[in-house]
Amino acid sequence: MDFSFTEDQLSIQAIARDFAQKRIAPVAAELDAKGEFPLDNIREMGQLGLMGIEVPHEYGGAGMDPVGYVLAMIEIAAADAATSTVMSVNNSLFCNGILKHGTEEQKQKYVRAIAQGEAIGAYALTEPQSGSDASAMHTRATKNADGDWVINGKKSWITSGPVCRYIVLFAITTPGIGAKGVSAFIIDTQKPGFHAGKTEPKLGIRASATCEIEFNDYVCSKDDLLGQEGKGFSIAMGVLDAGRIGIASQAVGIARAAYEATLQWSRDRKAFGHPIGSFQMTQAKIADMKCKLDAATLLTLRAAWAKGHAEKNGGRFGTEASVAKLVASEAAMWIAHQAVQIHGGMGYSKEMPLERYFRDAKITEIYEGTSEIQRIVIARNETGLR
Repeated sequence: MDFSFTEDQLSIQAIARDFAQKRIAPVAAELDAKGEFPLDNIREMGQLGLMGIEVPHEYGGAGMDPVGYVLAMIEIAAADAATSTVMSVNNSLFCNGILKHGTEEQKQKYVRAIAQGEAIGAYALTEPQSGSDASAMHTRATKNADGDWVINGKKSWITSGPVCRYIVLFAITTPGIGAKGVSAFIIDTQKPGFHAGKTEPKLGIRASATCEIEFNDYVCSKDDLLGQEGKGFSIAMGVLDAGRIGIASQAVGIARAAYEATLQWSRDRKAFGHPIGSFQMTQAKIADMKCKLDAATLLTLRAAWAKGHAEKNGGRFGTEASVAKLVASEAAMWIAHQAVQIHGGMGYSKEMPLERYFRDAKITEIYEGTSEIQRIVIARNETGLR
């Protein structure tokens, strides 16, 4: 097995690392405290190719593969998880879905704008009454006399909802038949009938704007149906497989930042006349942190490789994506917890970034499929039983 990276993969990683360290890390704590969206940084990331890493050049992207995307995501997340959340949604959920299921016109119109940082994309599946049970949505789309779609309903927990221009939306087009009655649409938020609610006051990733959105007789052109009518739920689930690799990468970035901060602290901090890193209990924690971080990193890279292989040769990568997301998110939460513990009182203080890593890590166990959902997906795929 070859663990080396290509020149292109190392290049996008270096670009992401340089930008993360020079532009993102210095303002991360301030933006977190204010809950302020990093709009300028997001635009610059688009210009650097970080908002459309796997988007082909003909649609304005960097033309990279899934492994390159993971390497770049880790670097951004290590500097600021909130910024990496926006990056993940734009790459994995918005651009990926349209590239896979959209028409040529849709790709040119919507993917290019997002990949180049000219606009921000979002993904709207969750509703106030349907989280993990996504097929239980209430948002409706009905055809009018012109063949266009009139949409009514609410979606919740929409990342970038307050600032996005375009949204991939899922709505019921044929009631009463469950998931087979769901279709996907591309929404322009500047058209009448769209309303973004208040920004949610979140525990972590506070600089990423999240809100509820509402549609009141919003008219979506028939040309903006994504894929075939009635195939929306399968589109949503396929897109989430890719999205889980993005969140696994985010979790690895958070975990790495917490681990590296802890290594430095264990060397510098002294107690009873010795660096605390020389104490066996601290060493045991560091060893376990290292093992979990490496396992999460390798599983995430495996999932990215599997995605790239599936795209070239056919096949699926859902199990690998769920394994990576489950292991990486739980590793991030555990490592951040141990990092705070090793830092003691300073780990609990906002003077250091450990408490932010701790708050940010938690969401990786929840969105794009909770840890419980990942275990169900993995077990069903392994056993073949439902």
